Amino acid sequence: MKFTIAASFLPPVQLRDIAVAADACGWTAMSFSDHVVHPETLDTPYPYTEDGSRRWEAFTDWPDPWVTIGALSSVTSRLRFNTNVFVLPMRNVFMAAKAVSTAAVLSGDRVTLTVGVGWSNVEFDLVGQDFRTRGKRTDEMIEVMRKLWTGEMVEHQGRFFDFDRLEMNPAPRARIPIWVGGISDPALRRAARLGDGWLTDLQTTAEIAERIDTLNGYRRECGRENEPFDIMATPSDAYDLDGYKRVEDLGVTHLMTMPWMLYHGDTQKLDERIDGVRRFADDVIAKLG
Repeated sequence: MKFTIAASFLPPVQLRDIAVAADACGWTAMSFSDHVVHPETLDTPYPYTEDGSRRWEAFTDWPDPWVTIGALSSVTSRLRFNTNVFVLPMRNVFMAAKAVSTAAVLSGDRVTLTVGVGWSNVEFDLVGQDFRTRGKRTDEMIEVMRKLWTGEMVEHQGRFFDFDRLEMNPAPRARIPIWVGGISDPALRRAARLGDGWLTDLQTTAEIAERIDTLNGYRRECGRENEPFDIMATPSDAYDLDGYKRVEDLGVTHLMTMPWMLYHGDTQKLDERIDGVRRFADDVIAKLG
């Protein structure tokens, strides 16, 4: 089992110190969420709460994940960086591929890209991307980015993207893993068909088990059941070694958490957050990692 710090909602001024502490005490990765803006009014409900309301308040910080990863990679040596999730179809495919590959190169290939298709049509409209085709465009964008990341002359003729031979450099030295986030059936099918891994949302252990069973069925349909595949989960009912072991037995390879919550609750203090990072490393990672 590997362990990832969820950096959502943290003030940017705290990220450097938390990353340095995590790098020093055995955490595998640090993960960043993605929103460009916070619309005051939504046309579509947030899909991960029962009432459709968002889990955060207005004026929450949402630093750009790739700028953040580039900065934090310069003060760490082994910590990996992930997204949870990067809303890929809100972006131009070439600009997204360039940002991710540059972060991979500068970090020494310590980047995993986790993509989602998004849910806020308001944000899509603001950045000039089509909300209705976001799923199919995501599928093709993954194909295009993997071509671009080879650093070789490539071309592509598809439904949404059509270009003659070109190259994009610098190219990563190692393959950039692409995970797919989401708990819907289309997300599970996309992960099974195209992903190197899958990221679930905040769910119970039983719900995670159900989704993994479905995902494994789709992977068998695609003939990919024997390929390496990672699963990162955030169990809402596992808070100790026994709970984490049960999740691991389901096939979860990475567990994402905010460790300070276990020791100091919803603290805003940097020293208590760092204390949580270190204590979790001693209490859990040293025994399960």
